[in-house]
Amino acid sequence: ARPFPWEPEARAAGAPKAGSDPRCPRALSGAGMFADRTAPGADVPSLWRSARSARCEAKSCQTGKISTAEAAAQSHTARDAAVQTEQSKDAVQDFQQEVQVDYPGLLSFLQRVEDAVIKELNKNWKSHAFDGFEVNWTDQDETVLCLHTLSYPEAQDQSLQVTSVSWNATGSVIACSYGRLDDGDWSTEKSYVCTWNLDRRGLNPQHPDLVVDVPSSVMCLAFHPFQPSLIAGGLFSGELVVWDTSRTEDPVIWRTGMTDDTHTDPVYQVNWLPDTKHRNHARLLSAGTDGKILVWREERDGRLALAEGFAIVAQQIPRSTWLKKVAWGEAAVGVTSLSFSHFDPAVFVVGVEGGYSLRCSASAQGPALPRPGGAAPLRAPAELAFSPHAGPVYSVSCSPFHRQSCFLLPPSPRNLFLSCGTDGQVHLHSMLQTQPLFALQLSKKYLFCVCWSPVRPLVFAAASGEGEVHLFDLARSRQKPTVSLKQSESDCPVYCLEFNTKHTRLLAAGDAAGTVKVWQLSSDFTEQGPREMSHLEQLASEIMD
Repeated sequence: ARPFPWEPEARAAGAPKAGSDPRCPRALSGAGMFADRTAPGADVPSLWRSARSARCEAKSCQTGKISTAEAAAQSHTARDAAVQTEQSKDAVQDFQQEVQVDYPGLLSFLQRVEDAVIKELNKNWKSHAFDGFEVNWTDQDETVLCLHTLSYPEAQDQSLQVTSVSWNATGSVIACSYGRLDDGDWSTEKSYVCTWNLDRRGLNPQHPDLVVDVPSSVMCLAFHPFQPSLIAGGLFSGELVVWDTSRTEDPVIWRTGMTDDTHTDPVYQVNWLPDTKHRNHARLLSAGTDGKILVWREERDGRLALAEGFAIVAQQIPRSTWLKKVAWGEAAVGVTSLSFSHFDPAVFVVGVEGGYSLRCSASAQGPALPRPGGAAPLRAPAELAFSPHAGPVYSVSCSPFHRQSCFLLPPSPRNLFLSCGTDGQVHLHSMLQTQPLFALQLSKKYLFCVCWSPVRPLVFAAASGEGEVHLFDLARSRQKPTVSLKQSESDCPVYCLEFNTKHTRLLAAGDAAGTVKVWQLSSDFTEQGPREMSHLEQLASEIMD
Protein backbone atom coordinates (compact mmCIF):
# COMPACT_ATOMS: atom_id res chain seq x y z
CA ALA A 1 0.00 0.00 0.00
CA ARG A 2 1.05 3.50 -0.83
CA PRO A 3 2.00 5.48 2.22
CA PHE A 4 0.24 8.68 3.16
CA PRO A 5 2.16 11.85 2.40
CA TRP A 6 2.86 12.61 6.00
CA GLU A 7 4.51 9.20 6.57
CA PRO A 8 8.18 8.57 5.49
CA GLU A 9 8.39 6.17 2.58
CA ALA A 10 10.46 3.00 3.14
CA ARG A 11 13.43 2.49 0.96
CA ALA A 12 12.96 -0.38 -1.38
CA ALA A 13 15.55 -2.93 -2.08
CA GLY A 14 18.25 -1.59 -4.32
CA ALA A 15 17.44 1.99 -3.60
CA PRO A 16 20.31 4.38 -3.55
CA LYS A 17 21.85 5.25 -0.35
CA ALA A 18 21.38 8.41 1.40
CA GLY A 19 23.61 11.03 0.11
CA SER A 20 24.22 9.27 -3.19
CA ASP A 21 21.02 10.58 -4.97
CA PRO A 22 21.49 14.08 -6.29
CA ARG A 23 17.73 14.77 -6.07
CA CYS A 24 17.83 14.63 -2.29
CA PRO A 25 18.52 17.95 -0.74
CA ARG A 26 20.56 16.33 1.83
CA ALA A 27 21.63 12.76 2.76
CA LEU A 28 21.42 11.30 6.14
CA SER A 29 24.43 9.50 7.50
CA GLY A 30 24.15 5.88 8.16
CA ALA A 31 22.97 3.08 5.95
CA GLY A 32 19.78 2.18 7.80
CA MET A 33 18.50 5.65 8.34
CA PHE A 34 15.30 7.19 6.67
CA ALA A 35 15.61 10.29 4.53
CA ASP A 36 13.14 13.26 4.06
CA ARG A 37 11.64 13.79 0.58
CA THR A 38 8.72 15.63 -1.04
CA ALA A 39 6.09 13.33 -2.46
CA PRO A 40 3.38 14.32 -4.94
CA GLY A 41 -0.12 14.96 -3.53
CA ALA A 42 -2.80 12.38 -3.48
CA ASP A 43 -5.76 12.98 -5.93
CA VAL A 44 -9.20 11.60 -5.16
CA PRO A 45 -11.91 12.12 -7.89
CA SER A 46 -15.07 13.98 -6.65
CA LEU A 47 -18.31 12.08 -7.03
CA TRP A 48 -20.38 15.11 -5.91
CA ARG A 49 -19.24 17.38 -8.77
CA SER A 50 -19.90 14.73 -11.40
CA ALA A 51 -23.41 14.27 -10.05
CA ARG A 52 -24.20 18.03 -10.27
CA SER A 53 -22.71 18.21 -13.73
CA ALA A 54 -25.06 15.44 -14.89
CA ARG A 55 -28.01 17.54 -13.65
CA CYS A 56 -26.78 20.60 -15.68
CA GLU A 57 -26.09 22.53 -12.57
CA ALA A 58 -23.37 25.13 -12.74
CA LYS A 59 -21.69 26.71 -9.83
CA SER A 60 -19.85 29.93 -10.18
CA CYS A 61 -19.24 33.11 -8.33
CA GLN A 62 -22.82 34.27 -9.19
CA THR A 63 -26.00 32.74 -7.95
CA GLY A 64 -27.79 30.23 -10.10
CA LYS A 65 -30.58 31.16 -12.61
CA ILE A 66 -33.62 32.57 -10.89
CA SER A 67 -36.85 31.03 -12.06
CA THR A 68 -39.67 33.51 -13.06
CA ALA A 69 -43.37 33.23 -13.87
CA GLU A 70 -45.92 35.69 -15.46
CA ALA A 71 -48.56 37.14 -13.21
CA ALA A 72 -51.18 39.54 -14.79
CA ALA A 73 -54.13 41.40 -13.37
CA GLN A 74 -56.60 39.44 -15.39
CA SER A 75 -56.93 35.75 -15.68
CA HIS A 76 -55.68 33.88 -18.70
CA THR A 77 -59.07 32.43 -19.39
CA ALA A 78 -62.09 34.51 -20.50
CA ARG A 79 -65.77 33.92 -20.82
CA ASP A 80 -68.70 36.07 -22.06
CA ALA A 81 -71.10 37.50 -19.54
CA ALA A 82 -74.11 39.45 -20.88
CA VAL A 83 -77.17 40.96 -19.27
CA GLN A 84 -79.39 38.76 -21.33
CA THR A 85 -78.88 35.05 -21.31
CA GLU A 86 -78.27 33.26 -24.55
CA GLN A 87 -81.07 31.25 -25.92
CA SER A 88 -80.29 27.61 -26.10
CA LYS A 89 -80.62 25.78 -29.38
CA ASP A 90 -83.29 23.59 -27.91
CA ALA A 91 -85.42 26.62 -27.05
CA VAL A 92 -85.05 28.05 -30.58
CA GLN A 93 -86.13 24.79 -32.07
CA ASP A 94 -89.08 24.60 -29.71
CA PHE A 95 -90.13 28.16 -30.65
CA GLN A 96 -89.89 27.51 -34.37
CA GLN A 97 -91.94 24.42 -33.99
CA GLU A 98 -94.64 26.40 -32.19
CA VAL A 99 -95.02 29.06 -35.03
CA GLN A 100 -97.43 27.93 -37.67
CA VAL A 101 -98.37 30.22 -40.61
CA ASP A 102 -101.69 29.85 -42.32
CA TYR A 103 -100.45 30.64 -45.82
CA PRO A 104 -103.75 29.97 -47.58
CA GLY A 105 -105.50 32.31 -45.15
CA LEU A 106 -102.82 35.02 -45.59
CA LEU A 107 -103.16 34.80 -49.37
CA SER A 108 -106.90 35.09 -49.14
CA PHE A 109 -106.60 38.20 -46.92
CA LEU A 110 -104.14 39.95 -49.27
CA GLN A 111 -106.39 39.29 -52.24
CA ARG A 112 -109.37 40.78 -50.42
CA VAL A 113 -107.58 44.05 -49.48
CA GLU A 114 -105.49 44.44 -52.65
CA ASP A 115 -107.84 46.90 -54.36
CA ALA A 116 -108.28 49.06 -51.28
CA VAL A 117 -104.50 49.28 -50.64
CA ILE A 118 -103.73 50.23 -54.26
CA LYS A 119 -106.45 52.88 -54.15
CA GLU A 120 -104.97 54.47 -51.02
CA LEU A 121 -101.43 54.34 -52.40
CA ASN A 122 -102.53 56.10 -55.57
CA LYS A 123 -104.34 58.72 -53.51
CA ASN A 124 -101.20 59.41 -51.46
CA TRP A 125 -99.04 59.52 -54.58
CA LYS A 126 -101.21 62.26 -56.08
CA SER A 127 -101.48 64.22 -52.82
CA HIS A 128 -99.89 67.68 -52.52
CA ALA A 129 -100.01 67.72 -48.75
CA PHE A 130 -96.23 68.01 -48.41
CA ASP A 131 -95.42 70.11 -51.47
CA GLY A 132 -92.41 72.29 -50.77
CA PHE A 133 -91.91 70.87 -47.29
CA GLU A 134 -88.31 70.29 -46.30
CA VAL A 135 -87.07 68.83 -43.05
CA ASN A 136 -84.93 71.32 -41.15
CA TRP A 137 -82.18 69.66 -39.15
CA THR A 138 -80.82 72.92 -37.74
CA ASP A 139 -81.63 74.32 -34.32
CA GLN A 140 -84.83 76.28 -34.03
CA ASP A 141 -84.46 80.03 -33.59
CA GLU A 142 -87.52 81.99 -32.54
CA THR A 143 -86.06 85.51 -32.73
CA VAL A 144 -85.03 87.85 -35.54
CA LEU A 145 -81.48 89.15 -35.04
CA CYS A 146 -79.40 91.87 -36.67
CA LEU A 147 -76.19 90.12 -37.76
CA HIS A 148 -74.38 93.05 -39.43
CA THR A 149 -74.68 96.81 -39.72
CA LEU A 150 -72.67 97.83 -42.79
CA SER A 151 -71.77 101.35 -43.92
CA TYR A 152 -69.24 103.39 -45.87
CA PRO A 153 -68.25 106.44 -43.77
CA GLU A 154 -67.20 108.55 -46.77
CA ALA A 155 -70.64 108.17 -48.34
CA GLN A 156 -72.32 108.95 -45.04
CA ASP A 157 -70.21 112.11 -44.71
CA GLN A 158 -71.81 113.26 -47.98
CA SER A 159 -75.29 112.37 -46.60
CA LEU A 160 -75.77 109.81 -49.37
CA GLN A 161 -78.48 107.20 -49.02
CA VAL A 162 -78.57 103.49 -49.77
CA THR A 163 -80.73 103.28 -52.88
CA SER A 164 -80.46 99.53 -53.62
CA VAL A 165 -79.08 96.25 -52.27
CA SER A 166 -78.33 92.97 -54.04
CA TRP A 167 -76.94 89.52 -53.12
CA ASN A 168 -74.54 87.76 -55.47
CA ALA A 169 -75.00 84.28 -56.96
CA THR A 170 -73.28 82.52 -54.03
CA GLY A 171 -75.26 84.39 -51.38
CA SER A 172 -72.09 85.43 -49.53
CA VAL A 173 -71.53 88.94 -50.95
CA ILE A 174 -73.87 91.88 -50.41
CA ALA A 175 -73.64 95.00 -52.57
CA CYS A 176 -75.24 98.37 -52.03
CA SER A 177 -75.47 101.50 -54.14
CA TYR A 178 -75.26 105.04 -52.80
CA GLY A 179 -77.19 107.96 -54.22
CA ARG A 180 -79.97 110.28 -53.27
CA LEU A 181 -83.72 109.85 -53.56
CA ASP A 182 -84.68 113.21 -52.07
CA ASP A 183 -83.92 116.75 -53.28
CA GLY A 184 -80.39 117.43 -54.41
CA ASP A 185 -78.13 117.97 -57.37
CA TRP A 186 -78.28 114.34 -58.45
CA SER A 187 -76.79 114.67 -61.90
CA THR A 188 -73.36 115.90 -60.80
CA GLU A 189 -73.00 114.32 -57.37
CA LYS A 190 -70.44 111.54 -57.01
CA SER A 191 -71.66 108.22 -55.60
CA TYR A 192 -70.40 104.72 -54.81
CA VAL A 193 -71.04 101.00 -55.15
CA CYS A 194 -69.75 98.98 -52.18
CA THR A 195 -69.49 95.24 -51.56
CA TRP A 196 -68.87 93.13 -48.43
CA ASN A 197 -68.10 89.42 -48.29
CA LEU A 198 -69.91 88.24 -45.16
CA ASP A 199 -68.00 84.93 -45.14
CA ARG A 200 -64.62 86.64 -45.00
CA ARG A 201 -62.71 86.31 -41.74
CA GLY A 202 -62.18 89.63 -40.00
CA LEU A 203 -65.11 91.42 -41.65
CA ASN A 204 -64.98 95.18 -41.06
CA PRO A 205 -68.52 96.55 -41.33
CA GLN A 206 -67.25 100.09 -42.01
CA HIS A 207 -64.61 99.06 -44.53
CA PRO A 208 -66.09 97.55 -47.72
CA ASP A 209 -64.09 94.92 -49.61
CA LEU A 210 -64.59 96.93 -52.80
CA VAL A 211 -65.54 100.55 -53.41
CA VAL A 212 -66.34 101.73 -56.96
CA ASP A 213 -66.52 105.47 -57.59
CA VAL A 214 -69.40 106.42 -59.89
CA PRO A 215 -69.80 109.93 -61.39
CA SER A 216 -73.61 109.85 -61.07
CA SER A 217 -76.00 108.59 -58.42
CA VAL A 218 -76.64 104.84 -58.68
CA MET A 219 -80.38 104.24 -58.39
CA CYS A 220 -80.54 100.42 -58.66
CA LEU A 221 -78.32 97.30 -58.61
CA ALA A 222 -78.58 93.66 -59.70
CA PHE A 223 -75.99 90.89 -59.46
CA HIS A 224 -75.68 88.45 -62.36
CA PRO A 225 -77.73 85.28 -61.64
CA PHE A 226 -74.81 82.90 -62.31
CA GLN A 227 -71.54 84.87 -62.35
CA PRO A 228 -70.87 86.08 -58.79
CA SER A 229 -68.54 88.94 -59.72
CA LEU A 230 -70.75 90.75 -62.27
CA ILE A 231 -73.11 93.47 -61.12
CA ALA A 232 -75.23 95.90 -63.15
CA GLY A 233 -76.32 99.35 -62.07
CA GLY A 234 -78.72 101.98 -63.38
CA LEU A 235 -77.66 105.60 -62.97
CA PHE A 236 -79.55 108.83 -62.46
CA SER A 237 -78.10 110.05 -65.73
CA GLY A 238 -79.98 107.30 -67.59
CA GLU A 239 -76.87 105.24 -68.28
CA LEU A 240 -76.45 101.51 -67.61
CA VAL A 241 -73.10 100.16 -66.35
CA VAL A 242 -71.80 96.64 -65.63
CA TRP A 243 -68.90 96.15 -63.20
CA ASP A 244 -66.67 93.13 -62.61
CA THR A 245 -65.90 93.15 -58.89
CA SER A 246 -62.93 90.81 -59.39
CA ARG A 247 -61.13 93.63 -61.24
CA THR A 248 -60.03 96.23 -58.72
CA GLU A 249 -58.21 98.56 -61.14
CA ASP A 250 -60.87 99.14 -63.81
CA PRO A 251 -64.04 97.23 -62.90
CA VAL A 252 -66.23 98.70 -65.70
CA ILE A 253 -66.61 96.07 -68.45
CA TRP A 254 -69.78 97.25 -70.28
CA ARG A 255 -71.75 100.47 -70.45
CA THR A 256 -74.42 101.99 -72.66
CA GLY A 257 -72.90 105.43 -72.93
CA MET A 258 -75.05 108.44 -73.72
CA THR A 259 -76.72 107.78 -77.08
CA ASP A 260 -80.13 108.23 -78.67
CA ASP A 261 -81.10 104.81 -77.28
CA THR A 262 -80.15 105.59 -73.69
CA HIS A 263 -82.73 106.53 -71.08
CA THR A 264 -83.29 110.25 -70.77
CA ASP A 265 -84.48 109.97 -67.16
CA PRO A 266 -83.14 108.06 -64.12
CA VAL A 267 -83.07 104.25 -64.32
CA TYR A 268 -85.00 102.81 -61.36
CA GLN A 269 -84.95 99.11 -62.25
CA VAL A 270 -82.38 96.76 -63.76
CA ASN A 271 -82.80 93.00 -64.32
CA TRP A 272 -80.73 90.23 -65.87
CA LEU A 273 -82.62 88.16 -68.45
CA PRO A 274 -81.14 84.62 -68.64
CA ASP A 275 -80.06 83.35 -72.03
CA THR A 276 -81.64 79.94 -72.54
CA LYS A 277 -78.87 78.90 -74.97
CA HIS A 278 -75.84 80.11 -73.01
CA ARG A 279 -75.93 79.83 -69.23
CA ASN A 280 -73.10 82.32 -68.63
CA HIS A 281 -74.59 84.90 -70.98
CA ALA A 282 -77.49 87.15 -70.18
CA ARG A 283 -79.16 90.24 -71.51
CA LEU A 284 -79.93 93.29 -69.42
CA LEU A 285 -83.28 94.99 -68.98
CA SER A 286 -83.62 98.53 -67.69
CA ALA A 287 -86.66 100.63 -66.86
CA GLY A 288 -86.79 104.37 -66.20
CA THR A 289 -89.10 107.23 -65.52
CA ASP A 290 -88.94 108.21 -69.21
CA GLY A 291 -91.43 105.36 -69.75
CA LYS A 292 -88.98 103.12 -71.63
CA ILE A 293 -88.21 99.47 -70.89
CA LEU A 294 -85.07 98.56 -72.83
CA VAL A 295 -83.28 95.25 -73.41
CA TRP A 296 -79.51 95.39 -73.98
CA ARG A 297 -77.02 92.91 -75.39
CA GLU A 298 -73.29 92.75 -74.77
CA GLU A 299 -70.84 93.84 -77.45
CA ARG A 300 -67.16 92.90 -77.67
CA ASP A 301 -65.96 96.49 -77.51
CA GLY A 302 -67.35 96.90 -73.97
CA ARG A 303 -70.52 98.53 -75.18
CA LEU A 304 -74.13 97.62 -74.43
CA ALA A 305 -76.22 97.81 -77.59
CA LEU A 306 -80.00 98.07 -77.69
CA ALA A 307 -81.63 94.77 -78.72
CA GLU A 308 -85.31 95.64 -78.31
CA GLY A 309 -87.49 97.99 -76.33
CA PHE A 310 -90.92 98.79 -74.97
CA ALA A 311 -92.65 101.97 -73.88
CA ILE A 312 -95.46 102.64 -71.42
CA VAL A 313 -97.60 105.48 -72.71
CA ALA A 314 -100.68 107.18 -71.33
CA GLN A 315 -102.90 105.70 -74.03
CA GLN A 316 -102.45 102.24 -72.50
CA ILE A 317 -103.78 103.29 -69.11
CA PRO A 318 -107.50 103.61 -68.29
CA ARG A 319 -108.88 107.12 -67.73
CA SER A 320 -106.01 108.59 -69.70
CA THR A 321 -107.26 107.92 -73.21
CA TRP A 322 -108.83 111.37 -73.30
CA LEU A 323 -105.42 113.03 -73.20
CA LYS A 324 -104.96 115.14 -76.31
CA LYS A 325 -101.20 115.55 -75.91
CA VAL A 326 -99.44 113.01 -78.05
CA ALA A 327 -95.87 114.33 -78.04
CA TRP A 328 -93.42 111.72 -76.82
CA GLY A 329 -92.26 113.55 -73.71
CA GLU A 330 -95.81 114.25 -72.54
CA ALA A 331 -97.39 110.87 -73.37
CA ALA A 332 -94.78 108.66 -71.67
CA VAL A 333 -95.62 107.30 -68.21
CA GLY A 334 -92.68 106.87 -65.85
CA VAL A 335 -91.84 103.28 -64.83
CA THR A 336 -90.68 103.01 -61.23
CA SER A 337 -90.51 99.23 -60.74
CA LEU A 338 -90.71 95.94 -62.62
CA SER A 339 -90.98 92.24 -61.74
CA PHE A 340 -90.92 89.21 -64.05
CA SER A 341 -93.11 86.18 -63.60
CA HIS A 342 -91.04 83.26 -62.31
CA PHE A 343 -92.86 80.79 -64.55
CA ASP A 344 -93.61 82.64 -67.79
CA PRO A 345 -90.61 84.64 -69.04
CA ALA A 346 -92.85 86.61 -71.39
CA VAL A 347 -95.01 88.04 -68.57
CA PHE A 348 -93.96 90.90 -66.30
CA VAL A 349 -95.61 93.50 -64.09
CA VAL A 350 -94.62 97.17 -63.94
CA GLY A 351 -95.48 99.89 -61.46
CA VAL A 352 -95.86 103.43 -62.79
CA GLU A 353 -95.88 106.94 -61.40
CA GLY A 354 -99.62 107.26 -61.97
CA GLY A 355 -100.33 104.65 -59.25
CA TYR A 356 -101.17 101.79 -61.60
CA SER A 357 -99.70 98.33 -61.84
CA LEU A 358 -99.73 96.92 -65.38
CA ARG A 359 -99.51 93.37 -66.60
CA CYS A 360 -97.27 93.34 -69.66
CA SER A 361 -96.18 90.86 -72.31
CA ALA A 362 -92.74 90.70 -73.89
CA SER A 363 -94.41 89.08 -76.90
CA ALA A 364 -96.50 92.16 -77.66
CA GLN A 365 -96.04 93.45 -81.19
CA GLY A 366 -98.17 96.60 -81.14
CA PRO A 367 -96.10 99.77 -81.64
CA ALA A 368 -95.92 102.51 -79.07
CA LEU A 369 -96.07 106.17 -80.13
CA PRO A 370 -93.29 107.01 -82.58
CA ARG A 371 -90.24 108.74 -81.21
CA PRO A 372 -87.34 110.50 -82.87
CA GLY A 373 -84.13 108.51 -83.46
CA GLY A 374 -83.38 105.13 -81.91
CA ALA A 375 -81.91 101.89 -83.21
CA ALA A 376 -84.99 99.72 -82.52
CA PRO A 377 -88.72 100.48 -82.59
CA LEU A 378 -90.47 100.48 -79.23
CA ARG A 379 -93.49 98.24 -78.66
CA ALA A 380 -96.46 98.71 -76.33
CA PRO A 381 -96.44 95.79 -73.84
CA ALA A 382 -99.33 96.67 -71.47
CA GLU A 383 -102.23 94.18 -71.48
CA LEU A 384 -104.12 94.85 -68.25
CA ALA A 385 -104.24 97.72 -65.76
CA PHE A 386 -105.00 96.94 -62.11
CA SER A 387 -106.85 99.06 -59.59
CA PRO A 388 -104.46 101.89 -58.68
CA HIS A 389 -102.85 103.05 -55.48
CA ALA A 390 -103.52 106.57 -54.27
CA GLY A 391 -100.02 107.59 -55.34
CA PRO A 392 -97.04 106.38 -57.37
CA VAL A 393 -96.20 102.68 -57.16
CA TYR A 394 -92.65 102.21 -55.85
CA SER A 395 -92.31 98.42 -55.90
CA VAL A 396 -93.89 95.27 -57.34
CA SER A 397 -92.99 91.60 -56.60
CA CYS A 398 -94.32 88.50 -58.38
CA SER A 399 -94.92 85.32 -56.38
CA PRO A 400 -92.10 82.78 -56.82
CA PHE A 401 -94.39 79.84 -56.06
CA HIS A 402 -96.10 77.67 -58.60
CA ARG A 403 -98.78 75.07 -59.08
CA GLN A 404 -100.42 74.24 -62.37
CA SER A 405 -103.77 75.92 -62.74
CA CYS A 406 -106.33 76.77 -65.36
CA PHE A 407 -107.53 80.29 -66.06
CA LEU A 408 -111.04 79.11 -65.26
CA LEU A 409 -110.03 78.20 -61.71
CA PRO A 410 -109.46 80.56 -58.78
CA PRO A 411 -106.11 82.37 -58.79
CA SER A 412 -103.15 80.19 -57.95
CA PRO A 413 -99.92 81.41 -56.34
CA ARG A 414 -98.31 81.58 -59.78
CA ASN A 415 -100.69 84.43 -60.70
CA LEU A 416 -100.18 86.55 -57.59
CA PHE A 417 -98.08 89.67 -57.09
CA LEU A 418 -97.62 92.38 -54.48
CA SER A 419 -97.41 96.15 -54.95
CA CYS A 420 -96.79 99.10 -52.64
CA GLY A 421 -96.58 102.87 -53.00
CA THR A 422 -96.79 106.30 -51.49
CA ASP A 423 -100.23 105.63 -49.99
CA GLY A 424 -98.63 103.32 -47.39
CA GLN A 425 -100.59 100.28 -48.62
CA VAL A 426 -99.64 96.83 -49.84
CA HIS A 427 -101.95 95.32 -52.45
CA LEU A 428 -102.16 91.60 -53.14
CA HIS A 429 -103.23 91.12 -56.74
CA SER A 430 -104.13 88.28 -59.02
CA MET A 431 -103.00 88.76 -62.59
CA LEU A 432 -106.45 87.59 -63.68
CA GLN A 433 -108.54 90.43 -62.23
CA THR A 434 -108.21 94.17 -61.86
CA GLN A 435 -109.31 94.55 -58.23
CA PRO A 436 -106.83 93.64 -55.45
CA LEU A 437 -107.53 90.53 -53.42
CA PHE A 438 -106.89 92.65 -50.33
CA ALA A 439 -105.11 95.84 -49.29
CA LEU A 440 -103.12 96.33 -46.08
CA GLN A 441 -102.48 99.76 -44.60
CA LEU A 442 -98.99 99.39 -43.14
CA SER A 443 -97.73 102.91 -42.81
CA LYS A 444 -98.86 106.50 -42.52
CA LYS A 445 -95.92 107.38 -44.73
CA TYR A 446 -94.58 105.90 -47.95
CA LEU A 447 -93.81 102.23 -48.56
CA PHE A 448 -90.70 102.06 -50.74
CA CYS A 449 -90.22 98.34 -51.28
CA VAL A 450 -92.09 95.04 -51.01
CA CYS A 451 -90.51 91.63 -51.50
CA TRP A 452 -91.92 88.11 -51.48
CA SER A 453 -90.12 85.44 -49.44
CA PRO A 454 -88.25 82.91 -51.61
CA VAL A 455 -89.17 79.99 -49.30
CA ARG A 456 -92.52 80.81 -47.66
CA PRO A 457 -95.61 81.34 -49.89
CA LEU A 458 -97.38 83.28 -47.12
CA VAL A 459 -94.48 85.52 -46.05
CA PHE A 460 -93.38 88.88 -47.47
CA ALA A 461 -91.45 91.93 -46.27
CA ALA A 462 -92.08 95.64 -46.74
CA ALA A 463 -89.88 98.72 -46.18
CA SER A 464 -91.56 101.79 -44.73
CA GLY A 465 -90.83 105.50 -44.62
CA GLU A 466 -91.07 105.31 -40.83
CA GLY A 467 -87.79 103.40 -40.57
CA GLU A 468 -89.22 99.91 -40.11
CA VAL A 469 -89.01 96.58 -41.89
CA HIS A 470 -92.35 94.79 -41.65
CA LEU A 471 -92.48 90.99 -41.87
CA PHE A 472 -95.88 89.53 -42.73
CA ASP A 473 -97.02 85.94 -42.25
CA LEU A 474 -100.50 85.63 -43.71
CA ALA A 475 -100.93 82.30 -41.93
CA ARG A 476 -101.02 84.26 -38.67
CA SER A 477 -102.70 87.52 -39.60
CA ARG A 478 -103.98 89.40 -42.65
CA GLN A 479 -104.35 92.67 -40.79
CA LYS A 480 -101.03 93.47 -39.13
CA PRO A 481 -97.34 92.59 -39.42
CA THR A 482 -96.09 89.55 -37.55
CA VAL A 483 -92.83 91.36 -36.71
CA SER A 484 -91.77 94.99 -37.21
CA LEU A 485 -88.01 95.54 -37.15
CA LYS A 486 -86.56 98.92 -36.21
CA GLN A 487 -83.93 99.68 -38.84
CA SER A 488 -82.52 102.76 -37.09
CA GLU A 489 -83.16 104.96 -34.08
CA SER A 490 -83.56 108.09 -36.21
CA ASP A 491 -86.68 106.76 -37.99
CA CYS A 492 -85.11 107.46 -41.38
CA PRO A 493 -86.85 105.74 -44.32
CA VAL A 494 -85.94 102.23 -45.41
CA TYR A 495 -85.58 102.34 -49.20
CA CYS A 496 -84.70 98.81 -50.29
CA LEU A 497 -84.96 95.13 -49.32
CA GLU A 498 -83.76 91.82 -50.70
CA PHE A 499 -84.02 88.24 -49.43
CA ASN A 500 -81.02 85.95 -49.83
CA THR A 501 -82.09 83.04 -52.04
CA LYS A 502 -79.04 80.91 -51.07
CA HIS A 503 -78.96 81.57 -47.33
CA THR A 504 -82.69 81.91 -46.91
CA ARG A 505 -82.55 83.18 -43.33
CA LEU A 506 -80.84 86.42 -44.37
CA LEU A 507 -82.62 89.63 -45.34
CA ALA A 508 -80.77 92.83 -46.27
CA ALA A 509 -82.27 96.33 -45.88
CA GLY A 510 -80.81 99.72 -46.80
CA ASP A 511 -81.91 103.09 -45.42
CA ALA A 512 -81.60 106.85 -45.87
CA ALA A 513 -78.88 107.05 -43.19
CA GLY A 514 -76.48 105.17 -45.46
CA THR A 515 -76.47 101.87 -43.54
CA VAL A 516 -77.26 98.32 -44.62
CA LYS A 517 -78.54 95.91 -42.00
CA VAL A 518 -78.41 92.16 -42.51
CA TRP A 519 -81.19 90.50 -40.53
CA GLN A 520 -81.23 86.82 -39.58
CA LEU A 521 -84.82 85.61 -39.68
CA SER A 522 -86.26 83.13 -37.24
CA SER A 523 -87.24 79.65 -38.31
CA ASP A 524 -90.90 80.71 -38.29
CA PHE A 525 -90.26 82.80 -41.42
CA THR A 526 -88.14 80.24 -43.27
CA GLU A 527 -89.81 76.85 -42.76
CA GLN A 528 -92.74 76.12 -45.02
CA GLY A 529 -95.71 74.33 -43.55
CA PRO A 530 -97.07 71.14 -45.16
CA ARG A 531 -100.23 72.81 -46.55
CA GLU A 532 -99.03 76.34 -47.05
CA MET A 533 -99.61 76.42 -50.82
CA SER A 534 -103.16 75.21 -50.33
CA HIS A 535 -103.64 77.82 -47.61
CA LEU A 536 -102.64 80.62 -49.98
CA GLU A 537 -104.96 79.31 -52.70
CA GLN A 538 -107.79 79.06 -50.21
CA LEU A 539 -107.06 82.57 -48.96
CA ALA A 540 -107.27 83.98 -52.48
CA SER A 541 -110.46 82.04 -53.22
CA GLU A 542 -112.19 83.20 -50.04
CA ILE A 543 -111.41 86.82 -50.76
CA MET A 544 -112.73 86.53 -54.30
CA ASP A 545 -115.98 84.97 -53.05
